[in-house]
Amino acid sequence: MTMRRRLSGDTLSTVLLFLIPAFALYAVFLVVPVFQSFRYSLFRWDGLSPLDRFVGLGNYKELLGDPVFWKSLANNSILLVFSLITQLPVAILLAVLLTDKVRMKGLFRTMFFAPQIISTVAAGYMFYYIYEPTFGILNQLLRALNLGSLAKGWLGDTNLALYAVLFVISWRFVGFYMVLFMASIEGMPVEIFEAATMDGCGKWMIVRKITLPMLRDTIKTACVLSIVGSIKYFDLIWVMTQGGPAHASELIATYMYKKTFLSWDVGYGSALAFTLFAIAFVLSSVFMKSTKSESGGKSMRKGRAR
Repeated sequence: MTMRRRLSGDTLSTVLLFLIPAFALYAVFLVVPVFQSFRYSLFRWDGLSPLDRFVGLGNYKELLGDPVFWKSLANNSILLVFSLITQLPVAILLAVLLTDKVRMKGLFRTMFFAPQIISTVAAGYMFYYIYEPTFGILNQLLRALNLGSLAKGWLGDTNLALYAVLFVISWRFVGFYMVLFMASIEGMPVEIFEAATMDGCGKWMIVRKITLPMLRDTIKTACVLSIVGSIKYFDLIWVMTQGGPAHASELIATYMYKKTFLSWDVGYGSALAFTLFAIAFVLSSVFMKSTKSESGGKSMRKGRAR
């Protein structure tokens, strides 16, 4: 017994020893910056002068009265909802179709995943010129189809700019979630599907009754990734619109960048950064807790039924 305990203790020490570098990197690049950001948010600071103008929660009070912050938060919320109702359902549909017996499915998989490989800057500039009002492909196509009345200045219209970029974001990330769901589907036991087919179940009944329930955990993971990614999103918005026109496509991350690195208001930018972290953390935690409680309640009901 003593030998077993000693061996288990030695094994635990070895495991911890190997984990220390990973924990150290995590702390240095993720945990410490969060606390540093909160510390800077308590000061009025330009990033260069001494850190001595303590304002407490002054930056947060200013933030609550900032209409641009509320506009950017609303845009982040639209991005979040748009991502959940477009990217994930389309990705699940593609994953189901491309794990079935389909001709040239390798080609289709590559086509749908290709946007994820293209660099963000290249994708942003490509669609920037597609949306260009005078010579852009989209407006040229609409005019060729005698639909010239629908031609717009897509990225210059305050009512359309955000949605024009949201389409590009979904185009880029559908392939990522598709691969995630495909990996999960291909890891499911084949015997279950064969038995369902032998019992006379059609393809879509199998999808509804077997595939989707078995995808539950993967869907939860994808939802968390989508929630966190939508809250902290930055790159395509910055490349295509820089938050314009008139803050119509502003996100919290783009507004934070402007305040921190263009206006040199590092204290206020840090308050935005910490708020961004807090929103993402709270939303993902609430979602995980709610889905865990729901699955736990279902397990208890099943146990009682037995």
